[in-house]
Amino acid sequence: MALGLLLLLRCAQLIFALVIVGLSGYGMERQSQNKISITDRFKVAHWYNADTLTASPKQINFLIFVPVFSLISVFYLEFVPRFAPKVEVLNTLFYFAGFIALAVFIGKLLFCRGSVCSAARADAVFAAFSWILWAASSVVGALKIFKGGFQKMKAGGQSTSVMKEMPAQP
Repeated sequence: MALGLLLLLRCAQLIFALVIVGLSGYGMERQSQNKISITDRFKVAHWYNADTLTASPKQINFLIFVPVFSLISVFYLEFVPRFAPKVEVLNTLFYFAGFIALAVFIGKLLFCRGSVCSAARADAVFAAFSWILWAASSVVGALKIFKGGFQKMKAGGQSTSVMKEMPAQP
């Protein structure tokens, strides 16, 4: 059951990471002679650079980084699950920090206009859902670890290793 649940969580994490990258990179601002510059790729970040003449906020830049890290993590966790708890908890913390920071930033804006604001709000909502998904997979991983540990304890405190001591012979 846990394997099927974990696979569903991984698929959802992958889809939500792609959605968040898509929202952060929402639309192309302008295309000139079929060439798109780097600043045109991320509309939310580009809006700050072009319209307000300031750098894009750290919160938006962080939510561009987190799903990319998450995509790498999903593939890593499927092929090298040895360090799974550490990577899952790290992703959980990243998404928690990212969606809280962006929600606070959006809440403190004096005005929020158009599709850029809607994309940033949706970005925060999907990051919150991703945080829930990563927290759930962290709990499933922790339960798997604890279950294995509790099984050893139920064995009467005896070692379950392959190598056992020989009884002393007179």
